[in-house]
Amino acid sequence: MVDKKLQDSSAPQWPEAAQTLMALMRARGEVARLSEREQLLNSLLVSVNAVLWAFNWETRQVLYVSPAYERISGRSTDLLLSDYHQWRDSVYPDDLEHAERSLAEVLEKGAVEDREYRIITADGQVRWLSDKCFMNRQAEPGQPVIIVGIAEDITEKKQLETELQRLATTDELTESSNRRYFFECANREFEKAREQGTPLSFLMLDIDDFKAVNDTYGHQEGDNVLQRIAECGRAALRRGDVFGRIGGEEFAAVFPGCEPAVALLVAERLQREIQQLNFSHDDQTFGITISQGLTSLMAEDESLDDLYARSDAAMYEAKRQGKNRIITG
Repeated sequence: MVDKKLQDSSAPQWPEAAQTLMALMRARGEVARLSEREQLLNSLLVSVNAVLWAFNWETRQVLYVSPAYERISGRSTDLLLSDYHQWRDSVYPDDLEHAERSLAEVLEKGAVEDREYRIITADGQVRWLSDKCFMNRQAEPGQPVIIVGIAEDITEKKQLETELQRLATTDELTESSNRRYFFECANREFEKAREQGTPLSFLMLDIDDFKAVNDTYGHQEGDNVLQRIAECGRAALRRGDVFGRIGGEEFAAVFPGCEPAVALLVAERLQREIQQLNFSHDDQTFGITISQGLTSLMAEDESLDDLYARSDAAMYEAKRQGKNRIITG
């Protein structure tokens, strides 16, 4: 028979067993709570449609990036975590300098909240990001500098802004600058010419007998004429010139840095291109001519209104002299 004392001494005492059991249960409960919190955090990060990230400035290592990175960019988070250059390679080339410089500004300012740049997704799309960056101010001396941020996809917002800007500045029919935006740009170029002492020319043009076109062939054909004239204007003018539709059948152009003789050559090129246009309507063909008035900045005390009035008067003089010609004034 087993000695009862030996049996009792080898078995754990009930109070000790109960305490051990309770400790194990508490530990399991804490593990479960931590697991639940981790699952909750992961589910939140998955649902957030913005990229959360952390970056070690000294080692140039991405420490963390949230799942939204793959949804927005189509690129692998694992590759980004292993190689910081994956981010650099994804930035639109024209925006890379700004993206890197604005990231470095966090070291001086502590935060940068207006950092916008474009990225190229894995399938070649261009998307806009708005990235807010903050530096870990609690880092003690000798501790690594960690920058954290949140990047939102603002592509749709940018597209809407672009469309609103286009609607506000563009003549809907001809896709040229509308009157308000033309004179806004013209005034800017005029002030620049005055400040820098550079030449500037102003051109007005009007379609000859445009009312007859509408009356004979209809307003739809008249709209087609306006569109073709605008196309010729964009093709004939130089890069940097300002061109717009400022009235029903009136267009205007500003030639920054352009001597009068060169401005006349551009106007003559435009005249020739428009003379070569052919239109057809119900087996009838017809052509179009324009009358142009051209002037240049001559005196220091002149205003843009002076140039506009002078070129307008020259244009009407071209009409009085028989149309389809350029008069300088």
